[in-house]
Amino acid sequence: MSEKDLDTSINDYNEINDPKGYFKQLEWDMAIGLQEVDNLKPSKYLEELIEKSILGELTIEEVEKNLKDYYIEKEKQNSINYNELECDFVSIRIVELLSVDNFELSVDYLKYIHKYLFQDVYEFAGEFRNVNFSKHEIILNNDSVAYGDYKTLKESLEYDISLEKEKNYKDMSGVDVIKNITDFSSSIWQVHPFREGNTRTIALFIEKYLISLGYNVYKSLFKDKSVYFRNTLVRGNYFSKVKIYQKINIKELTSSIK
Repeated sequence: MSEKDLDTSINDYNEINDPKGYFKQLEWDMAIGLQEVDNLKPSKYLEELIEKSILGELTIEEVEKNLKDYYIEKEKQNSINYNELECDFVSIRIVELLSVDNFELSVDYLKYIHKYLFQDVYEFAGEFRNVNFSKHEIILNNDSVAYGDYKTLKESLEYDISLEKEKNYKDMSGVDVIKNITDFSSSIWQVHPFREGNTRTIALFIEKYLISLGYNVYKSLFKDKSVYFRNTLVRGNYFSKVKIYQKINIKELTSSIK
């Protein structure tokens, strides 16, 4: 076969269109995938509603109404699976917020996201925690990240956000953008301002922030990698007592040598 036979330059280009409901599928993938950070799975009923939503047969408002009716019946039967309920409603709230073009880089907006996501689940939705806590992490050999002090949660977040507002991402290289966004995400996650739902809240806050900056966010990342996302935040904010002790000993040893 000659080179001429391999010449396809005369062929027309064919347009490639995203399948129907493609972007809605990505939103649901992120919404459901993020629930994995708390080991939550959706109900079979929500999965049915999602399929109809993606095909355009149901609006998000109709999905919400049908789901509320479903859980009203479940309550009458005293057969509610509360893990599924949390997954179902928080997933819907994520999709709803992703469909709204608004964002504010502020502590109030972070609280707003938490309140919106967990309005159907927690009485303390949108409220900062009023206790200090720790959490045993498998990847830390059951040690815990040192979370922010509950007495200074607002001040800590305001400090991180004030630094973020000084940045100009338009003048940064791609590598610098990634580093700065990663550092900011890690910092506000470490504060851990809420009793529950911090990772899901921070993930959505950062996604909407990136969208407001003009970036396209790869939502499918959270479909299968949300646990990896959280574990990365855990490891990035971990300073073990052993390491701290080792540093102290090294410092004392250095001083004694001098």
